[in-house]
Amino acid sequence: MLLTSIKNAIERITAIRDKLSFIGPTLARITMGSIFIGTGWGKLNNIASTVEYFASLHIPAPAFQARLAAGTEFFGGILFLIGLGTRLVALPMAFTMVVAIAAAKRADIDGLSTLLGFEEWSYIVFFIWVALVGPGPLSLDALWARLRKRETGAASLPKPLLRPQG
Repeated sequence: MLLTSIKNAIERITAIRDKLSFIGPTLARITMGSIFIGTGWGKLNNIASTVEYFASLHIPAPAFQARLAAGTEFFGGILFLIGLGTRLVALPMAFTMVVAIAAAKRADIDGLSTLLGFEEWSYIVFFIWVALVGPGPLSLDALWARLRKRETGAASLPKPLLRPQG
């Protein structure tokens, strides 16, 4: 009787967990998108000081790089927030953070724990996670996939053969 109660409780917890699994990727997208819309907008609205800062870090072509980083953050943040092209957008966003660490924080790295403590590192991890697991069901990517599946009719696709027939 006790084992049956435990089994039932585990099944209910598992069902609830499965129903709420959309929350993780959705919150990650909303959080990261909002952050990067703000930072990108700030850079775009203060492009002269952003260029000056990039030049002080000895980043090559600071005017171009500042605009590239600002645009990537702002427009990438918008796409990330709404979940459109999310897996693709996550890659340049993560790369921007790699450059930020390499250019602005390299001198501060005295070990792995320092690197892992940078907020930019946390951003990289979030971007890679979303690139791998996807944006979740509350995204335009998921909506588009559902519409495409409905249009093409998933049942009409041939099943792959296990071995070639000759």
